[in-house]
Amino acid sequence: MARNAPSVDAYGEGGFRLSGEWRPGSVLILDDEALDWPVGSPAELTAQSLAQVIEAGPQAAEFVLIGMGPRNALPPREVRDAVRAAGLGLEFMDTPAAARMYNVLTSEGRRVAAALIAV
Repeated sequence: MARNAPSVDAYGEGGFRLSGEWRPGSVLILDDEALDWPVGSPAELTAQSLAQVIEAGPQAAEFVLIGMGPRNALPPREVRDAVRAAGLGLEFMDTPAAARMYNVLTSEGRRVAAALIAV
């Protein structure tokens, strides 16, 4: 199935190049749309910061892939519980690994939400 998901072409220096366009700061990708995401560190990650993904639920994405910044970290329990309660899967890893994984999964036509903290 063809999707129109933006590709993560590059990351670093506090932002991302998505499908050739530079975007400063963290990004949330949902329903093949990249949005500014005001989360700058794992400490700022809350269920509320993922409200759009949680509300969209499994109709929009199979799971949410969270890029936790330069190093992997366990998302807060509140986030894990809210994502699970919404019927979504959860994967988390450092942002560089998450960006690569996102590209692979979307190239396969998978429906993935990505919440990527800028590095």
